Amino acid sequence: MNTPELKKTYMEEVAPALLKSCGFKNVHQVPKIEKVVLNTSFGSELDKNGIEELKKDITALSGQAPVIVKAKMSVSNFKLREGMPVGIKVTLRGNVMWEFLLRLIAIALPNIRDFRGVPFKLDGCGNYTLGVIDHSIFPEINVERQRTNTGLDISIVTSAKNDSDGSKLLKSLGMPFRKPSVSSSNQQEAA
Repeated sequence: MNTPELKKTYMEEVAPALLKSCGFKNVHQVPKIEKVVLNTSFGSELDKNGIEELKKDITALSGQAPVIVKAKMSVSNFKLREGMPVGIKVTLRGNVMWEFLLRLIAIALPNIRDFRGVPFKLDGCGNYTLGVIDHSIFPEINVERQRTNTGLDISIVTSAKNDSDGSKLLKSLGMPFRKPSVSSSNQQEAA
């Protein structure tokens, strides 16, 4: 089985560079990507056929079968009953994860119209979550077949202990972070 291109880049270039620049004593301390979780929720909006179509799309995106998430409790204001399907999720690890990340970074994100980068906001523990408004930005999705625009949350879980190490890892892998605007940096300096 071939090693994915992004994984080769990580092992040959990114990990040794992070080892030197961050001052880690051991190669096992260098942050790495542990998993990628794809999650989409639809509430009670979709019928059974719509859920199956969305499940096929997520399967085409991820390369593995997703899990249907069901409501744990009933909420009458949202017309939600316990046991109703409310979302779909899939966890990617290993080579499938690396291949998805390469498609996300190199193909899907740059093809968004007026794309200026993704927001630079990690969760405090070195993990990054990106919300995509329409999952049809990926080339695997057949736009003609799709009936509704469904959003997608992409969570990249790293072994980094802080945001600094996590952001260095993601930047080194090519994540197109948005550059801070000049006006906001001037405001921070004035404060």
